[in-house]
Amino acid sequence: MHRLFSALFAITLATSAHAACQGQNLMPTLTAAQQDQLAAALDGTPYPSGNHWLAEKDGEQLHLIGTIHLDDPRLDAPVERLTPVIENASLLLLELPKADQEALMTMMSSDPGFFVLENTSLPELLSEKDWERIKEAMAARGIPGFMAAKFEPWYIAMVLAMPPCMMQKLAEPDGVDARLEAIAGRAQIPTRALEPYDSAIRLFTDSPRADQIDFLMASVTDTTLSENLLETMFAGYVSEEHAATFQASLLLTPVPDGMSREKLEAEQAEFLEALLFSRNRAWIPVTEQALADTDGPVVAAFGAGHLAGVDGVLDLLSRQGYTLTRQNF
Repeated sequence: MHRLFSALFAITLATSAHAACQGQNLMPTLTAAQQDQLAAALDGTPYPSGNHWLAEKDGEQLHLIGTIHLDDPRLDAPVERLTPVIENASLLLLELPKADQEALMTMMSSDPGFFVLENTSLPELLSEKDWERIKEAMAARGIPGFMAAKFEPWYIAMVLAMPPCMMQKLAEPDGVDARLEAIAGRAQIPTRALEPYDSAIRLFTDSPRADQIDFLMASVTDTTLSENLLETMFAGYVSEEHAATFQASLLLTPVPDGMSREKLEAEQAEFLEALLFSRNRAWIPVTEQALADTDGPVVAAFGAGHLAGVDGVLDLLSRQGYTLTRQNF
């Protein structure tokens, strides 16, 4: 579950099951109008490219590594190149270190009501048409309708964020974050969390049910499109053009039935403020405290979607007086 959740945060995606998926990179297929929309969305975006940056201030060094939370063979070479960075660090900061993952799993497994609807069901909350769409999409992922009917909308939405071809591998911790943490473990480099272990998931569980249902319906996409978006996002990650592919994924997200494009874009903006930018702002004092606590370089590794843009981590550090230099990835 925690890997599925992390995968959704990065808005990204790929596992070792990725070979079983048949998606294509949609960037070369964008129409002229879509390319113009993408260019407008990217205009003036701070730090749109690069997965590895060095921030320096007053003699302190902070390596910032944008990650992807699931696995693919294309990650082997970048992780190998990043190995000396981790081995020479004094501390590795992560969104959800292994110990915190275990704490999150314990919290969720101890309370069945965390996932399960009480005194109602999805068929009661949705129109008949929408429930049939959800039931069909969940069945494609091996979850029968009678089970799906009792899950909270936020949980179903996260399941549907992944195409069916990936489901068998979602629990395997082989993404960049896990690999870097394993390297740190072998080198006896300590790790620390960027935030409390339940911070991110509470953004979903504490949101109003109406918002959860909107999020749920926006998560239902055609299987082919879902696989294509996955490949598009992964290709953007390995080419370090994360801002462009991130914006393209928003542009290519279909408008759910009964929702206008304007409403979808407003909800996307609200979602990103909660999921990315508010957390970015909270991470800055954590990273600065980590620098104050240690004598050597600190590495902070987190989903690449947190790097770019106004109130992206890089922009926030720049505004705090750090000098930023792109590094080899």
